[in-house]
Amino acid sequence: MDLVIIILALGLLMLIAYRGFSVILFAPLCALLAVILTEPSYALPFFSNIFMEKMVGFIKNYFPVFLLGAVFGKLVEMSGIAESIAKTIINLVGRKRAILAIVLMCAILTYSGVSLFVVAFAVYPFAANLFREANIPKRLIPGTIALGALSFTMDAMPGTPQIQNVIPTSFFKTDIYAAPILGIIGSLFVLCLGLLYLERRRKKAQSAGEDYFGFNGAGEETAVAAETVNMSAAPSTNSASIGRQVLAFVPLILVGVANKFFTISIPKWYPEGFDFSKLGLEAFGKVDLATVTGIWSVELALVLGILTALAYDWKRVTSGFQQGINASIGGALLAAMNTGSEYGFGGVIASLPGFATVRDSISHTFTNPLINGAVTTNVLAGITGSASGGMGIALSAMGDKYIQAITQYNIPPEVMHRVVAMASGGMDSLPHNGAVITLLAVTGLTHKKAYGDIFAVTIFKTLACFFVILVYSLTGLV
Repeated sequence: MDLVIIILALGLLMLIAYRGFSVILFAPLCALLAVILTEPSYALPFFSNIFMEKMVGFIKNYFPVFLLGAVFGKLVEMSGIAESIAKTIINLVGRKRAILAIVLMCAILTYSGVSLFVVAFAVYPFAANLFREANIPKRLIPGTIALGALSFTMDAMPGTPQIQNVIPTSFFKTDIYAAPILGIIGSLFVLCLGLLYLERRRKKAQSAGEDYFGFNGAGEETAVAAETVNMSAAPSTNSASIGRQVLAFVPLILVGVANKFFTISIPKWYPEGFDFSKLGLEAFGKVDLATVTGIWSVELALVLGILTALAYDWKRVTSGFQQGINASIGGALLAAMNTGSEYGFGGVIASLPGFATVRDSISHTFTNPLINGAVTTNVLAGITGSASGGMGIALSAMGDKYIQAITQYNIPPEVMHRVVAMASGGMDSLPHNGAVITLLAVTGLTHKKAYGDIFAVTIFKTLACFFVILVYSLTGLV
């Protein structure tokens, strides 16, 4: 019965999210339903001391990353950096390779720290323009953006500042560059399979005579994103224009370089951590540097990225600065609260008797901690429809056990970090995932028309996680 209660709560939350209702309200309600069905008298204590503690703890640690990533992404869009990068990529790969161009653009933006949700809005106008000119069906745009923004640069590539790669640093005391060789191998696995799949889909549509709008050859743009941009097909030969295109990459590169610099430097700045008791503030305890270095590094790097994005085209940014910044802050609040609420939900579920049954079942079936972590995180990310939420549930419930297990099996924590991060980005993109729903809304398409290609990318992401485990088991590469 305890297991049935958990399945009921998880299934109800998944259904509610799929229907488009906010998990900020319904995650605590579903969690409390599970508690009430287990023991009604536990409801209020579980809400105050588990749900709220977990939710607030998550927001305390990671809200600045959400906020700075959203602001940085908006400034990249407003300043013209995204447009300049799009033109550079198109000039390099050609307008006929529209799928590759959009994947690369998404990958560059997400790897530099732009929020996943922002990328969909920033890239769609360029994707619509290129796909229309190349006569590639519009229904392939969501899958293309998903491959570039929601897959390897989200959690596999070492150094990516996305939240899915930041969260494990607090548990395993690693940094975001954990297991670089395995991360690169996993990234190439997803990228190559994804591109091959999308190209095959394009050729099949071309052979069937399908155009941009579908077989009827007519249609209307219904997306909520901005109108498509008009980009010249010919590469610019103006030296000033070329210089601007090169400078557009500076904020993105700076975020990556600064991230690495701060990762190395912060432990040197605070070699013994930071003890508030030395200032007479004993109530604030001591900062464990190993758990915050990865977070602080990303935050400082994004601040530098924001400043350079402002400097790229100050006049263009300031013309709509207030509206743009307010929109990005609102988006960051919504994303952080959604994930924090799911994190609190996971904390409650992990505290119920039925979760021990699930945990023990997975543990007995998969004794290898890497496979155990991958399966647990993948399943929970799929159920909650959130990579960071599913990972949060898994690590809050099993984090200490994973640390004990990898110590016993002599597995570097960096490998566990990479496996769990990649697993979180596997089945998370099921139909009820917030990023998927946003992406389809931006492109003006339905699940029925375009979700199949997103799901294919989801399968590649899931396979990549287990492929990385196989590579590590055979070679010991980290």
